[in-house]
This record gives sequence, structure tokens and C-alpha cells, in this order.
Amino acid sequence: MPMRIQEPDTPGAAGRPRAQKRNAVSSATIKGPDHTLALELVRVTEAAALAADRWVGRGAGNSGKAAAIDAMHKLLRSVPMRGVVVIGDRPQGDTPVLFKGEDVGDGHGPACDIGISTGERTRATARDVPHALAAIAVAERGALFDPAPVHSMEKLAVGPDCADVVDISRPVVENLRAVATAKGVRVSDVIVAVLNRPRHLKLVREIRDAGARVHLLEGADDIAGAIAAAHADSTVDMLLGTGGAAQGVIAAAALTCMGGSLQARLWPNDVEQDEKPETGHDFARVLHTGDLVRGESVLFCATGVTGSELLRGVQHHSGRTTTQSIVLCSNPHTVRMVTSEHRHARWREHLVIDSGRAEND
Repeated sequence: MPMRIQEPDTPGAAGRPRAQKRNAVSSATIKGPDHTLALELVRVTEAAALAADRWVGRGAGNSGKAAAIDAMHKLLRSVPMRGVVVIGDRPQGDTPVLFKGEDVGDGHGPACDIGISTGERTRATARDVPHALAAIAVAERGALFDPAPVHSMEKLAVGPDCADVVDISRPVVENLRAVATAKGVRVSDVIVAVLNRPRHLKLVREIRDAGARVHLLEGADDIAGAIAAAHADSTVDMLLGTGGAAQGVIAAAALTCMGGSLQARLWPNDVEQDEKPETGHDFARVLHTGDLVRGESVLFCATGVTGSELLRGVQHHSGRTTTQSIVLCSNPHTVRMVTSEHRHARWREHLVIDSGRAEND
């Protein structure tokens, strides 16, 4: 499947050959994932996106999510690493794969933490709305923060130019003014991505009352919005709001590679249970990017299922299907946009359709 790779003109960011199995290398000498693993991971998210795409717009419950997870699980077995799933993404009641604590990879290569997201529930793929993507984050063993059993997280994400000027503890209007000053624009030019949820009605009013503009995210999670806030070609300047805690950690991995910043506070699952001691978490603590993802070697890869301002969704043509992915590395810092063409005879075998019958096109 041919790829067209675009990447910035930065030292050490030239295209490199596809990663090979590293069985001959002693695992003791490999401390974490390196950049050669990145293009192995894009095959995984592509397969997941293609599988989920078969269910877009069908309103078929968790079928798209389950298909994406099964496709991802199948290909992860061939990736040269010794991975452990820290953040899983398995629909409850489905086949227990990619659950927290599962070993993934071919058993050789670096010891890694794995975080996986194929979209929160099925809102995006079932309704064919933007911002659905299949994503995977890989870091050194012990590097990914585990927010369980807490499910929600308040987030503030910005790009490298604003990483040092915002504070999630400050009022929204102050952060908007700080971002505007750092970017050399007016507050009225600042665009803030916010998940379109009833809980954010007050936040949206605050942003608009301050004079800034709101870009509502209609999809299943806010990973794409967080990355867009740090992407040089995006119109989004900042992400604000409460979303999934697991997705926050995965987004932090992406921002680590991009030099951006994600600040967060865990949000109680039930507001009446504030500060429940058995969670093991401090809800008042502000978590920064380095708290959510540690270590010097971090990889992130995502493929669009349905389109967003970050990535195009899966597109079908006569005899072929195209996908678009973003591949990020922290060492060396690289941002790759990968467009892949999948001939039908090549990619159909990777689709896992959990419908109880074969789908004939």
C-alpha cells in the first residue's frame, strides 16, 4: 500500500526505512520505543479505522468500536515490542482483548506502555459526525499515567507558543487573554475547541462573553481537538472542557511529541462523591503533560475514521480506499502526515466485522 509522507524540514526528520523485527537485539539494551516503531503503529490504526468505517452511519451500537479493537489487536501481535496495555478501550461485554494489563506485541524489542482509543462509546461512528479516530500512544514502561477508576478529566490544551502562559486554575478570561498576547492577536481572534455537551453550556458562555470564538467538537472524544490546538496548520488555539480521562492521557502523549501542553484535573465520577479516598487520586491536583506521560521516548499515531479539521476520514473510491494518519515522535521531534491507499484485495482481509455474517460489497 503506497504512502505519501509529509514531514517538516527538521534535523533528523528525514524519511526512514520501515521498522524491522529486532529479534537479534538484546531487549536489555532497549529502554523504550524509538522512532523506527512509529510506522509500524500506523498500520495498526489504519486497520482499526478501516474496520470501524464499515459501521459508520449504521447506528449499530458498539459494533464499529468492537471491530476497530479486534483489528487493532490482530496487528499489534506482529509489532516488535513488549507492550502492556495501560489504557484499554474494550466495549463492556465484548471479547476481552486489549483490556488493561494485557501483553501486546511480538515479545521482542522495547518494553512499552500502551494507550488505546477508538472513540468514546459509539457516538461518532454511529452518527457519522466528525472527530472519530483510532489512536494509539506508546511510551516507556511505567510512563503512562493510569487515571482508573476515574473516568473524567477537566482539560486545557495549547500549543508550544502558549505552553508557559496558561494555567487551568485561573479564570477562563485570563487564559484567553494570555493566549491572545502570546500569539500576537486579539482575544476575538482566539478559537477554543470545546466538546459539544450540555455540561459545557456555562463554559461556552464564558468563552463567548470574553470575546473569543468557540469551535464545538461534535465527535466522541476530544483527542483531535487537543492535537489541533498544538498543530501549526490548525485554526484552533486552545482546548477547554471536561472529557474522558483515558483520552486525556493519550492526548498528552501527542502533545509531548509536539511540544504542546496539557493541564488537567481529574473529575469525580459522581459530584456527590467528591474526594472519595478509595479512588487513590487527588482531585485538587493539577496534572501537567509530564505527569500524564513521562520518559523521553513517546510515540503517537492516529487515523481518521470520520473527518475533522485534523484528519480526513476514510474515503472510498473505485477499487481502492484511502486513509489519512498523523504520526508523532518525541525523539527526534517529528510530525508526519501519512496518506495511504489500500487496494481492496489488500485491506479487506484486515476488516473485522462483528455482525455475524459476511458483508458483500
